[in-house]
Amino acid sequence: METNTTPGRLAASLAAEFAADAAVSRRVLERVPFDKADWQPHEKSMKFGQLAAHIAELQGFAVMIMREDGLDFAEREYVPFSPASSEELLKFFDEAVAASKAAILATSDEDLQKEWTLRRGETVFFTLPKIGAVRAMVSGHGIHHRGQLSVYLRLNDIPVPSIYGPSADESVG
Repeated sequence: METNTTPGRLAASLAAEFAADAAVSRRVLERVPFDKADWQPHEKSMKFGQLAAHIAELQGFAVMIMREDGLDFAEREYVPFSPASSEELLKFFDEAVAASKAAILATSDEDLQKEWTLRRGETVFFTLPKIGAVRAMVSGHGIHHRGQLSVYLRLNDIPVPSIYGPSADESVG
């Protein structure tokens, strides 16, 4: 990975998108009640705390994407982050966001266009340019789970924050 002192246009744009999306995710994560961390809407669903922790973990994936050529789940043991409190969750989230934004800004536009592959052994899930991998693995994947988390909030009568405009509970700005 090349280190820049001034980010290129792609890196600056991706970092801005990432930061804006992270700010929205943080608003949702701030509402997660850790006294209900084990609640789940269905036996096949993630638990409240587990889902929130996964969203926080995803924020740090951009660091790995910038530094490596891919991720092979067959070669890495995954130990999920398991926060004990909202404070621990948000601290982890904020640190992951800061590290990922810095990693994106330190990556050349040329390196953002290099291929990155997600796989499990011989099974390839996708190969995308690093810029696309961040959008898929961090943003898209995170948005999907953030939507689930907003439903968890609603099902527990916790006000849903504004996400892409007003919610039934909160107006914009």
